[in-house]
Amino acid sequence: MTLTTVGVLKAVAQGHRYGFSIMDATGLSSGTVYPILGRLEEGGWVRSRWEDQQIAHSEKRPPRRYYEITAAGSTRLEAALERIRALADPAFPSSGTAVAER
Repeated sequence: MTLTTVGVLKAVAQGHRYGFSIMDATGLSSGTVYPILGRLEEGGWVRSRWEDQQIAHSEKRPPRRYYEITAAGSTRLEAALERIRALADPAFPSSGTAVAER
């Protein structure tokens, strides 16, 4: 899972539920966010639903597609974040070799 995909999934998990909100939270463009959301939905890590047209009409805007993380997505996100934390650990050998003992 790429860092950008992790960022989008994390934004959804944190309650950013529609495209523009996710773009604001991640700083990513629509050309990046929407394809990722499609792949996440295909993988079963998020699900989506369209809001009621009456709500959008009353607010004078197009309907929003709302996303929410699934249980499988939460599990996948936690595993990805754990890998990122491990890679960021200064004790993690960056060269792929063991760290020499002092």
